[in-house]
Amino acid sequence: MRARTNTTTTMRIALAGAGGFAYILAQELSKSANAVLVLSRQTHPEFEEAMPDIQLAVVDFANVEELRYALQGVDLLISTIPGVEQLNLIDAARRARVRVFVPSEFEGPVSHRPAQDPLDRGSHAALELLRQWSQSKPNAMQYTVFSCGLFMERFGPGGLQAYNLGASTGVQNSNDYLVDISQAAGEIIETSPSGRPVQVVLTSVYDVARFVAAAIELGPNNWPREFKMRGDQMTVRDLVATCSNVRGVPFSLAVHTYQDAVAQAEYCQQNEEWDRWHYFQRLLATANGRYNFRQANLNELLNQANLMDPRAMRFREWVEGVWGSAV
Repeated sequence: MRARTNTTTTMRIALAGAGGFAYILAQELSKSANAVLVLSRQTHPEFEEAMPDIQLAVVDFANVEELRYALQGVDLLISTIPGVEQLNLIDAARRARVRVFVPSEFEGPVSHRPAQDPLDRGSHAALELLRQWSQSKPNAMQYTVFSCGLFMERFGPGGLQAYNLGASTGVQNSNDYLVDISQAAGEIIETSPSGRPVQVVLTSVYDVARFVAAAIELGPNNWPREFKMRGDQMTVRDLVATCSNVRGVPFSLAVHTYQDAVAQAEYCQQNEEWDRWHYFQRLLATANGRYNFRQANLNELLNQANLMDPRAMRFREWVEGVWGSAV
């Protein structure tokens, strides 16, 4: 990203959580003139050592009143925690009169998730509560979802856990979803129920942090309900082929029809094979377009404002950088 310009009034920004994504995001936010507060369950000296200008507060995410006190004077709150703790955070933010809340979504677009979502981790409840408070008068609290598709880091050595990401997602390990580059293996549903090639959007977590920081630079007052960002977009077949080409080895690829994957999921449910059941639910969600979208409105907005330089990383670049080119 180019040197930051002070295009907005200085804000006080709170970041809830201290995992890998929070750390990467805090690094980006600390480059601005905004005051940054990190809320965490425990101390994290690495934050303050690497970013001496930020403030870290140890809080109990089960204590709404304690959270409300910690959020006094905060303009923008970005959550990286899911579940009941995020619901408490939303409640506390509204009581503290936080102006804008960014929930812990950072995956596919909200509109592509089913009403009865087997992969839901409290997202539906959080978004419903945010809708309620956004319409409450006086002191409505606005919110914006940042959608980025899949983190490219899912496919890194060791999976998401190597980046301290995805602790509650069920896809921490390198063999938990779609492609295991270390084992040169993949498992996909190639076509959607309508017969179209299944596509996914991919964005590096480091670019997601840059996108969010750049959006903040533009100012959150007129943010839409959802910002969509994209590093790359491809079919799942091309994703596997890219990994194979970069590694220079053929991949063992299991290709399911949509109907076969449904039957497999039902079999796993009947036999209480829950890890495998979740695996097939993720494949089915991918085939249903959960991690894909056409228009990346945040890319377009930031390109117009010349705020994303260099551009977001493409997937092949990322694989080459992480795994090393076989050429």
